[in-house]
Amino acid sequence: MKKRDLSYLRPTKSIVKNAIFNILGDISELKFLDLFAGTGQIGLEAERRGAKVTFVEKNKKLAQEIRKKTQGGKVIIGNAFKFLEKTQEKFHVIFADPPYILSDKDYERLIKLSLSKLEEGGVFILEHEKKKHFNAPEERQYGDTLLSIWTKE
Repeated sequence: MKKRDLSYLRPTKSIVKNAIFNILGDISELKFLDLFAGTGQIGLEAERRGAKVTFVEKNKKLAQEIRKKTQGGKVIIGNAFKFLEKTQEKFHVIFADPPYILSDKDYERLIKLSLSKLEEGGVFILEHEKKKHFNAPEERQYGDTLLSIWTKE
């Protein structure tokens, strides 16, 4: 069996993870979507804080690891863009940490799709490298990481 290269994984730094949950505040009982879930650490933390989490990860092995760790969250093995296009579900919080190799066009598509899947008052947080900017109403920088934040009014 061929071993997969997981060198593209960039687990969210602790300072950034803490910042995300400080920004969000109380998320208990909220519907939380973790796109490009990777190891699932953001969604698992959201779950510990009482959120109802859906994880989307295309790597089967990683998705299976999340499935072992989750306390009842939904784990979708598949492409984040296709999930957003097909789901009828709306979320209170959407967090996305896509691979940094996404094109600007794909980032714009991700932002548009994610905002369309937010509940009123919902929050979309996009984690990305600091050299990219997306006209987000709010940005917060932590080292070489930038969080772009949108709230659906």
